Amino acid sequence: MSLSPQAATIYQQISVPETKLGDLRTIAKAIKKDHALAMELWHTREYLPRQLALLIMDPKLLTQTVIDGLDKDIQQHEQEERLQLTDWLMANQLAKNKQTIALMLSWQDSPSVLQRRIFWYYQGRLRWVGQAPPDNTEELLGLIGSRIEKEAPEVQWAMNFTAAQIGIFEPAYRQRCIELGERTGLYKQDKVAKGCTPDYLPELIAIQVAKLKL
Repeated sequence: MSLSPQAATIYQQISVPETKLGDLRTIAKAIKKDHALAMELWHTREYLPRQLALLIMDPKLLTQTVIDGLDKDIQQHEQEERLQLTDWLMANQLAKNKQTIALMLSWQDSPSVLQRRIFWYYQGRLRWVGQAPPDNTEELLGLIGSRIEKEAPEVQWAMNFTAAQIGIFEPAYRQRCIELGERTGLYKQDKVAKGCTPDYLPELIAIQVAKLKL
């Protein structure tokens, strides 16, 4: 496709093996918001231009129809890129605007695997130190308990993340989250690199609680 001079210059700048995520953030900081430029970069179909596009889109223009199109495009990438783009879409765009937050909260039963992942990942990110958790914990744990073993791997991870966050930051539910991990056994057999935290809920919760002294 033919790019505008600005888009072509940026495309050439980032289309080198040395480009890092920090470089994309530096470029995005200078641009701020430019939705038309973002969509030009997005339509190159390439990973790094799409990552940059996700930093400079205007969240006010991200309707459900537009997001469905982004979702369809993201699914064409290989797994690691697909998950990175999905999580960047959530963190850098969807979580920044009331309209798109409302959309995320409606994706619990979305037919899209990526949108269900975003729903659950967002729920987990709402639970941090010093932040009062939403009042839907009981409902979420019920859904996780009944659905996690049947979910797609991408969604399983996000549901597990949310259960971990609940177990870490909401002590009243900690034992329930540990028992959930013991029952499902998810990630128990995974090999974990030195210095990395396991995803197996009993171990993950114990490590993080000890670190934070919660």
